[in-house]
Amino acid sequence: MANKLSHEEFIKQAIVKLRTGNFKGIHSVYSGFNEAFKKYFDREDPVKVTNKLAKEGKLVIRPTKGGVVLYLPEEAPQMVRADHALKKMGLL
Repeated sequence: MANKLSHEEFIKQAIVKLRTGNFKGIHSVYSGFNEAFKKYFDREDPVKVTNKLAKEGKLVIRPTKGGVVLYLPEEAPQMVRADHALKKMGLL
């Protein structure tokens, strides 16, 4: 691992290579992403990093049962009405 990927490169590669079927995103837990991230980045917290990149608009996070689903920004599903309401309230 001489030429380590950046956090953003690692996450984008994970989304593309770990997704299954026609799904555009990956589940952070069930895909093995969280464990792989911690192993590759010497126990860094994937939640902090993914939240930071989501705030910067470099990926999209959607909450789901048992964790979150990570998407590339250009492939994320459109926000639903509840998401718009939460965003207006400053909670999303």
